[in-house]
Amino acid sequence: MQENKEIIFIDKPRGITSFGVIKVLRRKLGVRRIGHAGTLDPFATGLLIVGIGAGTKKMKEFEALPKTYVMDVLLGKKTDTGDPEGKVIEEKETGEIKAADVEKILAGIEGELELPIPRYSAVKHKGLPLYKYARRGIPVEQKMRKTKIFRLELIEVIKKESKTTLRVEMEAEKGTYARAVGEEIGRRLGVPAMLVELRRTRIGDIKIEEAKKLDEIKNTDFV
Repeated sequence: MQENKEIIFIDKPRGITSFGVIKVLRRKLGVRRIGHAGTLDPFATGLLIVGIGAGTKKMKEFEALPKTYVMDVLLGKKTDTGDPEGKVIEEKETGEIKAADVEKILAGIEGELELPIPRYSAVKHKGLPLYKYARRGIPVEQKMRKTKIFRLELIEVIKKESKTTLRVEMEAEKGTYARAVGEEIGRRLGVPAMLVELRRTRIGDIKIEEAKKLDEIKNTDFV
């Protein structure tokens, strides 16, 4: 699919929220009515589909499409957010991690399953996002969400000094929390785990190669 003046594909950089991307585009394009199809966490990078003007009406169609990610899962460490943004709450020696064991576990996660919704997420409880309760230290019973993982493949086992990181490619339905999947991989291996890198490479048939960097967007290109 080719982008047009109403829909553009952005390669979101690390360190900015998805809404932060929208704010940058509003300033660049001089347009207020801009929205996106599927949030990426600040530490994550990759494909973000953005609707401009009338294009915002099409965002729900894109949100419903399956997403593909490349995840770096660090074994032996867990944070309260499931990613590098949070506080370390558990550490443990991993021992020898064999690729064959990882592949067996990934195959067992594929399909339909229930995973906990991260405490630091935008899912609402009594009208407030869960992350607001977490930031205030207010306990909320952790909810589960049914999801479907179509494909979970090991790309490589990365060993550096005493650390082991699994690079995994995942294709999943909308609403799947990659952080929860990373932690589940660790749980099944018997060790704490967290995501240290997350890159969305595909939404439906749209590939990251079709996306533009934020600094490549010019007013004259789309308005």
